[in-house]
Amino acid sequence: MSKVIKEYILTALMTCLSCLAAFASEGQDTVRLSLQEAIRMAQENSPSAQGARHQFLAAYWNYRYFKANYLPAVSVSTSPRLNRTINSVTQGDGTSVFVKQNQLSTDVSLEINQNIPLTGGTVSLSTSLTRMDELERNTKAFNAMPIQIGYQQNLFGYNSLKWDKRIEPVKYQLAKKNYAEALELVSAQACEVFFDWIAAQSNLEMARLNYSSADTLYRMAQGRYKIGSINESDMLQLEINKLNEETKCMDAEIALKGCTQSLCYYLGIPEDTNIELVLPESVPDFQVSLDRAMILAMENAPDPDSYTLSKIQGESNLAYAKSNAGLRADLYARFGLSQTADNMKSSYKDLDQQEYIALTISIPILDWGRGKGSVRVARSQRDNTEILVKRGMQIFRQNVQRLVLQFNMQARKVSIAYRTATQANQRYNVARHLYILGRSTILDLNSAVAEKDAARRNYIGSMQTYWSLYYTLRSLTGYDFQYNMPLAEALPIE
Repeated sequence: MSKVIKEYILTALMTCLSCLAAFASEGQDTVRLSLQEAIRMAQENSPSAQGARHQFLAAYWNYRYFKANYLPAVSVSTSPRLNRTINSVTQGDGTSVFVKQNQLSTDVSLEINQNIPLTGGTVSLSTSLTRMDELERNTKAFNAMPIQIGYQQNLFGYNSLKWDKRIEPVKYQLAKKNYAEALELVSAQACEVFFDWIAAQSNLEMARLNYSSADTLYRMAQGRYKIGSINESDMLQLEINKLNEETKCMDAEIALKGCTQSLCYYLGIPEDTNIELVLPESVPDFQVSLDRAMILAMENAPDPDSYTLSKIQGESNLAYAKSNAGLRADLYARFGLSQTADNMKSSYKDLDQQEYIALTISIPILDWGRGKGSVRVARSQRDNTEILVKRGMQIFRQNVQRLVLQFNMQARKVSIAYRTATQANQRYNVARHLYILGRSTILDLNSAVAEKDAARRNYIGSMQTYWSLYYTLRSLTGYDFQYNMPLAEALPIE
């Protein structure tokens, strides 16, 4: 028996040395990444991060467009026209004659427009100069409007400027929170692909070691079977174990290649890169206060702002429906000074006043209830939105509470999983030694192998769950509980 044990030890040493040599050769030009480095690369290169970045930039420029609506708009315009036609002109006695026209008209105008959010109207201030050349008679005339003031107002209509002033800041704030949340969710997804690769690599290593052990035990059993120290059933079981472990090796290699492709795609690195990920040695053990997490989530999570936006938009839609269902009136007023002359200088002298006021009124008399129906629909939608908002906020608080409770227990679960994996590995070594000494059965050995592998997978899975929960919690609260500081705001404004 001692000779058999020596042969087994020698075989195991040779296997370990060959594995170390293989790993050393593969370690050349290998990219070693920690979890934090992988997260940083994912936040820069992953498709999810790039998509979130572009969505925020679109929201940012939309917000800039909204802000510009409340600032004066200055424009310069000109529209030169050349008219060479023969037109029919009606005379005073009712007859018509054909008149040849050969005119060149040039003009330039400067206009300033200012929206008034309180009323929804628009004030305009403009100045213009027009020159008309009669090419046939070689004459010219000027029309100058040094100043013209106008005002346009919908008296009972929907004031989009007032409602946009309530809606757009909330939308922009929501966009910022959505972007911050997206980056943290990218971190959580990076944890998923990171630990998926770690698990796949660990499965391959376990499969290779299990196959090496099964092959060694099978070779040893062949000698023991010849001398009759084991029966045929155990011999066949050992051969089955070896074949099964060989199949697991092939499956593990395929799974690792798939995880490598997913990892490289998500981190934005070439697929032919040799990767080595460093499993974190431990997880930080700290507790998160539920009350503080709830306060931070209400301040920093996008969900409350999303529900607030839904309520405001519901009220806006109701106001729009009411404005279209009743009396409508449009006011347009303009006052200016104007003069015409045959030269530019004279066109600015002895200016005449110009006034223009228009009031358009529309009263619905018979619309078969369309206006009233649209108002009721908008009111019903607003009330339904308020119900959904209340329910959504309740679910949101429950999710925050559930997440905090899960996270506070997960560090303990990681510790238990590590202890379990250590004990399972020790039990496997004992069971293997006892089987070699002939003091246990193959069933005991198989059970020890299964428990060892399951405990290792559970340990990696528990760490994966911990970091995923951690970054999901950060996404909701906008706070780093490990270092007790708010997350830095990194907005990609170009």
